[in-house]
Amino acid sequence: MDEGEVRTVSGRQAALAVARGPVSRQAWLDTAYLCVNVPLGIAGAAGVLVLITLAATLAVSVVGGLVASGLLLFLVRVLTDLQRSRHLAFRGVPIPPDRPDYAERGWFGRRLTDLRSEGFWRQTGYHLLAAASGAGALLVGLGWVAGVALTLLPSYGWSLPSGGPFGTDLHLAVTQIGFCLAGVVILLATPLLAAGLAEADSRAAQALLGVNRRIQLGQRLTAVGAGRAAAVSAADAERRRIERDLHDGVQQRLMSLAMNLGILRTAHPDLPEGAKLAVQDAHEEAKLVLSELRDLVRGLYPAVLDDRGLDAALSGIAARSAVPVRLEVDLPEQRPPIALEAVAYFVVAETLTNAVRHSGATTVDIAVHEADGVLRVQVTDDGVGGARVGGGSGLKGLTDRVASVDGTLRIDSPAGGPTTITAELPCAF
Repeated sequence: MDEGEVRTVSGRQAALAVARGPVSRQAWLDTAYLCVNVPLGIAGAAGVLVLITLAATLAVSVVGGLVASGLLLFLVRVLTDLQRSRHLAFRGVPIPPDRPDYAERGWFGRRLTDLRSEGFWRQTGYHLLAAASGAGALLVGLGWVAGVALTLLPSYGWSLPSGGPFGTDLHLAVTQIGFCLAGVVILLATPLLAAGLAEADSRAAQALLGVNRRIQLGQRLTAVGAGRAAAVSAADAERRRIERDLHDGVQQRLMSLAMNLGILRTAHPDLPEGAKLAVQDAHEEAKLVLSELRDLVRGLYPAVLDDRGLDAALSGIAARSAVPVRLEVDLPEQRPPIALEAVAYFVVAETLTNAVRHSGATTVDIAVHEADGVLRVQVTDDGVGGARVGGGSGLKGLTDRVASVDGTLRIDSPAGGPTTITAELPCAF
């Protein structure tokens, strides 16, 4: 089916939908949806206007102002519940209530919060606009009545004796047919008008009677941020648990094994040559495995980071480095969140490892300080440069780790060096 045929089929479907409009279920649901709002909207708007005027007039009197405000709050609540029920019954879409966050305690404090809430005034605005929806419903009702009347007008004329005001004389036939065609057009247009007004009223109801989408989005973002923070904290806690299990369990057993093998080598020099070589190889292998396990445990999560903080943990990294490191740490007495300390530690550890293995650096400068609520970590080496994310240097994983705490990682590494990697971690995480 080519584009022209598709357009023709779509046009036929649209014409058929318009022709079925006056007898469709949706057209009468939309009409009923609007007609129910005629007494509700007009009476509600009038009541809200009267109470707002009364509250403003009696504002000089504390008691009078409170009574009028309480009545306004009660009326708006009742109208809002009725409008939500109307929307659910005819449109099939529930509107969730907008509940303010009550900071005050007690009935009086909660009512003051209600009166000051944005949701209350959005609902009040909708009830004032509901009168316009009621006027639209009157227009739709007029369209149905006028369409039916004009469409049936020729039948009425033909039923009269010849010569009546709408008789069957030839000179009146064209007028009667014109009225009939106008009635048909009105009948076809009225469902479209009802659908448009109902949709506009429904959108206004969802926007003003429900939860503010901006506030709802902010709440969702807050929940997502809290969930991510919990996930990061849980991952750090799991790494700390694995580190403790390896340190207190496997590492101690390997150390005991290495010591026993060393004692065996020393205490039994008269072993056969084959056995002596086997014990020597096992002893060296145990020491190698123990060294690798220590590096693995330190890479998972250094215990010194938990015990003594970021400064001590970075000092340990600098002391074990194969190239000279100048370390400068300037942090307040209050420690940053443990998740930020872990990210900062791994930024330094990974960057320093890259500098030693890949850049050919002879010196590395590490600066860590906190300012304006941001923990800033900067690592600079005098190597050959050319570091980039995705180059096999582990910087992609480091970027993801920094992003997990809403941080940013900047890499400045021109060819020929030097390389400067800066991580900025917001302490509000």
